[in-house]
Amino acid sequence: MAESTLSQLHGVLVLNKPKGPTSAHCIAKVKRLGQKKIGHAGTLDPMAQGVLLVLLGQSTKLSGYLMDGGEKVYSGTIELGRTTDTWDDEGETVSTADWSGVTLKDVANAISEWIGTSEQQVPSYSAAKHKGQPLYKLAREGKETPVKIRRIDISQAEMLNAELPLVRFRVRCSSGTYIRSLAHSLGTRLGCGAVLTELLREYSHPFSLDEAHELDDVLADPAELAGRIVSLENALPHWPKLRLDAAAEADVKNGIPHPYDPAEMANMPFDEGIKAILLTMAGEPLALAETQYKNGAPVWAILRGLWNT
Repeated sequence: MAESTLSQLHGVLVLNKPKGPTSAHCIAKVKRLGQKKIGHAGTLDPMAQGVLLVLLGQSTKLSGYLMDGGEKVYSGTIELGRTTDTWDDEGETVSTADWSGVTLKDVANAISEWIGTSEQQVPSYSAAKHKGQPLYKLAREGKETPVKIRRIDISQAEMLNAELPLVRFRVRCSSGTYIRSLAHSLGTRLGCGAVLTELLREYSHPFSLDEAHELDDVLADPAELAGRIVSLENALPHWPKLRLDAAAEADVKNGIPHPYDPAEMANMPFDEGIKAILLTMAGEPLALAETQYKNGAPVWAILRGLWNT
């Protein structure tokens, strides 16, 4: 595909990543649509599909805030009785075991035990890094990969249906949770091994699958890209918005905190840690800000500037 002459856009493209290509491959294709400044808010494995948040232009500055306090929702299929080196269907089978003694009640109970705060082992074949190297690169080279542990929170987990050895499930979890690790842990608990065979990301805070665009549709009609993206000022819908006059705008651009005025926030009492999007009087994105005390006074401290220079 030739490079597009489209101008750089600023906003979030909610993409329905197809099964097969890597997230990087999908993002590279969008990049060719004239979007040189591009990023993402959480990748998906090649075998997975569903919500992939592609960040364009100034929205790349939002990556650390999109999941602030949010969760992700996945559904998928697990196969009992088999273990692979990658903990999913993409890897090489390393062992098999008899699952015939496992009941549907056993499976449902084991999945429900995912709920809560726990520590999870990161898969050896993952993008997590050790001394600057992705673990999957070390694993593919036959090198020893260190055991990495991650703290996760799961608020919902359920078995949807099952025709053993195949089990359908849904899980609502914190960002950074490896669903392959959940499948692997399920196999360990049941004593027969298990692998993830299908995965769909239904929701990545704050966007859901019904808001997502098909990659083929995006690529087939580049002229419609602007109409497909969520604007920068609407990319954090759970954050309040605050319009500033010209003088306050100039101060913000110089890094000067904006005084907190309850009247500007519908008389909301001051509390530290409230995050908001600051806009110009014309409604253009200006900055991300957070309520703090500076020199004893309540202010909006600037987190990231969003204006175009």
